[in-house]
Amino acid sequence: MHDHSPTAYELDLLATPKAVPELRHHLRALDFEVRLCATELLTNVIDHLGQGTPVTVRVTGTPHGHTRVEVTDPDARALPVLLSATDTAESGRGLTLIDALAQRWGVDQGADHKTVWCELA
Repeated sequence: MHDHSPTAYELDLLATPKAVPELRHHLRALDFEVRLCATELLTNVIDHLGQGTPVTVRVTGTPHGHTRVEVTDPDARALPVLLSATDTAESGRGLTLIDALAQRWGVDQGADHKTVWCELA
């Protein structure tokens, strides 16, 4: 991967509620939207795969000058779904938020993992 951006972050952590502010702290040099997307993707893992899931969070620049946020987890089967979250819905808001903030987002599936990613302008 050719990454010419000076802000390339890669963090291995366990998806727990206390990891959310830690992640925010690690990414404090980056834009608010980037931090928000990274923590939303992490929260998604906690909500859907459970606390303590090992994840890798990556933030890199793209050749088009966007910022790419990736969260890789060890469950290739549980795919995130964009729900139409109503005002009363407690969950399902994370990807709605990412869908609103990001230029594009998606999921790359591997044999024993998946990576949920988004790109911000």
